[in-house]
Amino acid sequence: MIHAINDALFEEMERDERVIVIGEDVGASIFGDTRGLLDRFGPDRVRDMPISEAVMSGMAVGAAAAGYRVVCHLMYANFIYTAFDAIANQASRLRLMTNGQIRLPVVFMAAGGGGRSNAGQHSDYPHVPVASLGGVYVATPSCSADAKGLLKTAIRTDDPVFFLQPTSRGGEMGDIPEGDHTVPLVSAHVTRQGDDVTIVAVGAMLRIATRAADALAEEGVSVEIVDPRTSYPLDEDAILASVRKTGRLVVVDEARAAGSVANHISALVCEKAFSALRAPIIPVTTPDLAVAYSPPLEKAMIPGPDDVVAAVQRLIKETGQ
Repeated sequence: MIHAINDALFEEMERDERVIVIGEDVGASIFGDTRGLLDRFGPDRVRDMPISEAVMSGMAVGAAAAGYRVVCHLMYANFIYTAFDAIANQASRLRLMTNGQIRLPVVFMAAGGGGRSNAGQHSDYPHVPVASLGGVYVATPSCSADAKGLLKTAIRTDDPVFFLQPTSRGGEMGDIPEGDHTVPLVSAHVTRQGDDVTIVAVGAMLRIATRAADALAEEGVSVEIVDPRTSYPLDEDAILASVRKTGRLVVVDEARAAGSVANHISALVCEKAFSALRAPIIPVTTPDLAVAYSPPLEKAMIPGPDDVVAAVQRLIKETGQ
């Protein structure tokens, strides 16, 4: 996935000279996703910033309003909290407040989620706080192809986008279609067809859901998996169509329970497809605690395949297959 993101940045910077990259260690590229950009495009278009997220997010909004297409790399997703003023009070509102007189093509990019023992200040998956603003797309890729395709689309979009790459999947291999591969921002993907239960899996949780579905298949349970690809806006039609087909829903989200997209998806289905449900909706999320540094404790906190299997088995037991 890291290489896919790097390819997307190279291709978009080659395609459009207005694309610039600013952020934390984008020159040194600690993660590898911006590797080589500084050598190829120079310091006028690739700029290391002081470690002040408030400054860099404000600069990103201003540069986007001035006509650049900005990628602002915040490194870890937790750092969006200190960058939030420019995102929440400016980026999400300026197109409306200027009556559309300015565009804001800015991508705030960060790695989020656990799985690498990065401790509480580096392991959040904060897609919901950004989604709640109502004026920022939130892209949550789950594989290499979607990471590249969603990022290329995000850079070309005239509205702000929060691109949340899953930390735990950065080094995984994956196929990417040839050519100018883009993925629409609001286009859920049914990654697995099934009849008995729908699992909506966000970001890194797609891998967890797929492993659970493989285990459940051995028990004769047919699972359908929907990857939303974006937390905001949601592709409601795809989710509702799957629930109407299976009648059961499990939502797997790495965010904490109190602030998860699982809550929003559950409310959506209750409002618009309640009559199709054969059983209660079960969210599988991270507990409402800071993510632990200890690898065993972190593993116990973050949803795993066994948690998803147990949720599905509970639904099947309550309603019959």
